Amino acid sequence: MITEYEKEGVICAEGYLEATKRKIFVYLVDGMLVDTGPKRMEPDFTSFYDKHSFDKVVLTHSHEDHSGTASWIQTNRDVPIYMHENGIALCAKPGNYPEYRQHSWGVRDAFDALPLRDTIRSRNLTWDVIYTPGHADDHVALLHKETGRVFTGDLFVQTKTKISMNTESIPQIMESIRTLLSYDISSMYCSHSGYFENGRETLQKKLDYLEELSATVERLYREGKSPEAIANQLFPKNYPIIARSEREWHPIHLINSILAPVKI
Repeated sequence: MITEYEKEGVICAEGYLEATKRKIFVYLVDGMLVDTGPKRMEPDFTSFYDKHSFDKVVLTHSHEDHSGTASWIQTNRDVPIYMHENGIALCAKPGNYPEYRQHSWGVRDAFDALPLRDTIRSRNLTWDVIYTPGHADDHVALLHKETGRVFTGDLFVQTKTKISMNTESIPQIMESIRTLLSYDISSMYCSHSGYFENGRETLQKKLDYLEELSATVERLYREGKSPEAIANQLFPKNYPIIARSEREWHPIHLINSILAPVKI
């Protein structure tokens, strides 16, 4: 089911997927669609697409909950799809990822995408394309400098990260947030948490948390504690996603990511 509303000229399509207990957002601004949602919700999002006109699609990254209905758009709409060049070859093939993610989000079909440049033009606006790796190596944010509106994909998601994928880099995420904060940001549109009127303050809170967490993890490591012991001390909760993902999601990945530069 999709809930539709508008914030600062951006049409927000808010979906909720029971299988993951997660919200997922698709945004439409000035004839530009940002992300496409998961294959599992294709009937919901395609009904949204049928109601609106758009000239192009921009993906913040290739993960299946963001690119899942891109193939439908390519088949049914004569519009180009853009993404960071690092994700193009991956998306040209059918989605190949763990079974629990296929069950949760659906299996993404192959589609063809064009590479993003430093800026992209919607109907009347120019957007800066800002490379923001850490969550994925093809992750970008889109910033309209004149208004400060920014689409952040999965860079934010929530303030206090307590568990991460084994492919994520917390130091890179922190650096990507610092990169965004070097711009004059106002409102933020997150792909899982929605609209934030004060995007700068929200991003800063996440950065502050990650910096404090990193300092704590490094201190405990230097005191002689193992990464496993640190993870158990700081994040003792047995999150259901740990077993469901066969540990693709686990606090230990968060700890090891933070410690990676320290161990060198």
